[in-house]
Amino acid sequence: MTQRSATVMAGLPTTNLSLYRAIRFKVGDPTALLLLPRADGRVERVLMIRDIEMDRARKHAKVDRVVCAAEFEPVEGLSGDRETATAQAVAECLHREGITEVIADRSLPLMFAHFIGLRGIRVSCATELGVMERRAKDPQELAWLRDAQRATERAMQIACETIARAQVASDGTLERDGCALTSESLRTMIDVLLLAEGYDNPNSIVACGAQGADCHDHGHGALRTEQPVIVDIFPRSKSTLYSGDMTRTVVHGAIDPLVVSMHAAVVAAKRAAIEAVKPGVTGQAVHEATLASLALRGFHAGMPAVSRVPVMSHGTGHGIGLEVHEPPLLAMKAPALVEGDVLTIEPGLYALDVGGVRVEDMVAVTATGFENFNTLHEGLCWA
Repeated sequence: MTQRSATVMAGLPTTNLSLYRAIRFKVGDPTALLLLPRADGRVERVLMIRDIEMDRARKHAKVDRVVCAAEFEPVEGLSGDRETATAQAVAECLHREGITEVIADRSLPLMFAHFIGLRGIRVSCATELGVMERRAKDPQELAWLRDAQRATERAMQIACETIARAQVASDGTLERDGCALTSESLRTMIDVLLLAEGYDNPNSIVACGAQGADCHDHGHGALRTEQPVIVDIFPRSKSTLYSGDMTRTVVHGAIDPLVVSMHAAVVAAKRAAIEAVKPGVTGQAVHEATLASLALRGFHAGMPAVSRVPVMSHGTGHGIGLEVHEPPLLAMKAPALVEGDVLTIEPGLYALDVGGVRVEDMVAVTATGFENFNTLHEGLCWA
């Protein structure tokens, strides 16, 4: 028997982001993409989708042909459950095509593997299938990420200026329009700003003073004068599903000299890391550039353990795209960068009883180096 292989991706494109990237079509129903071999050597991209979505998919999906489950009803009929029916129809389509083996990525739902297997078709998982493709962003993805970062910058500027221009209560807490300015109220302001721009916004970090010594403490309670506030915003576009991500640190009023030195070191480390970015350089090398820059200024890696002794407690950054955290990491043992990788560069220093300073930009790996998507200033003073 002649061996014929096809690739199958399936699931809900709104949640299976690898499938969404492959078809560039957002829909909340069970969907499958079949890459079918043709006699002339081509691979036909066939999208199986709910019947009422077919016309829209023909206009917008990045595929060659659009079909629905009813076109591939097996002799036993299709289930009334939409996901089950789609899996049955996919298996029937593959059977009619004479496919003997299906290659799937790590996201294929077990439901589809089950029905494909019942037709005697072997299913194998290619664990790295789609990983490099998602890393190497194409021009459309790069444009969507630039848009997301611009929206993030607009929200960041208003958030940091709101802190810097707040009034001070007698106890040193900040006020705005006569009300306490808190981590929670500033997060709500950021959410509303981004909602108006068409973005969903996960729980932003607004961590004041000692709370910022834990790099993932989202912050709570009143913001205070003369203390560093880490603001980290990472929204997701409702239309494209691509994310922004940036961090700035702001201080209202007088700045502790230690915070000034921490900030200067972080900004220099960010610059050193970005300048190290180019194709073929490993994520580890970018991280090592961060650590070397910090060491020149007397700061080192570790976990905050001693009062007023700043350390860097995380990697230099990570990939970003359809998810805020994607491969590659910028840390020890990280792989080589490829053209089209989009990365966050976010060194930080954290000290018990003081808090943290983190500054984060988003950069793309280009053929000759990098493109920085950020334009917003990186200082501590925003008044």
